[in-house]
Amino acid sequence: MQVRQQGAETRTIVVRPDGSQIVTVTDRDGRLLRRLRRDARGREIIIIDNSFRPPPRAGIIVGLGGYYVDLPPPVIRIPRERYIVDGEYADRRLIYETLTAPPVERIERRYSLDEIRYSAGVRDRMPRIDLDTITFESGSWEIAPEQGQKLAAIAQGINDAIARNPKEVYLIEGHTDSVGSDTDNLSLSDRRAEAVAQLLTEQFQVPAENLTSQGYGEQYLKVPVQGPERANRRSSIRRITLLLSGQNQTVGPPPPGITPQR
Repeated sequence: MQVRQQGAETRTIVVRPDGSQIVTVTDRDGRLLRRLRRDARGREIIIIDNSFRPPPRAGIIVGLGGYYVDLPPPVIRIPRERYIVDGEYADRRLIYETLTAPPVERIERRYSLDEIRYSAGVRDRMPRIDLDTITFESGSWEIAPEQGQKLAAIAQGINDAIARNPKEVYLIEGHTDSVGSDTDNLSLSDRRAEAVAQLLTEQFQVPAENLTSQGYGEQYLKVPVQGPERANRRSSIRRITLLLSGQNQTVGPPPPGITPQR
């Protein structure tokens, strides 16, 4: 790994065995600005451009950590079970279709990674998969080996999608129950999301550069109860490629062996 300082930016370069490079650019505070893949011939693919900033307009509020975009909840016109997919029971084709699905409402412009991370109204334009096969012990972000194995179908779906579009980006979201302080829970949920992303990369070879993570603490309880609840100590994943690009199309036909659902 190489680290280079260029003015206010830090470039971290990871060289892969095939000669390709993953270049991550951060600002002086460690905030991600850009991530790109450079092949052995020097050709570059920008995977994440978080330096984009829209012009000031109504509905955009500058807040701590980035931009918050005040969008109303989307109107869901697909079956609820295809908008929020239960990863424990979904078959391979449903997982793939969810990981390559278009937005449930038309995207009017591109969004920065910060806008997506901090704006539920933006994220909710995309379907998600709840990784219910992985829940965490209270206060922990460790993933039990038997739970990690259950991510194989999710990892396969992500890898199939990236093989068809190397620019695919997936957001891993971490959550906690309502035990503990807000500050501790935000930190804990970040670590849970990072643990899932790390497992997908190390155990299933999902390219790390196509994953990003964010914790939300106890903001979005799956089971609306106060106190300890294992179902709330969870993670989820959604495709954010189209939010980053401002486009509305799917990734294309599924790989061989997957029959699209009707």
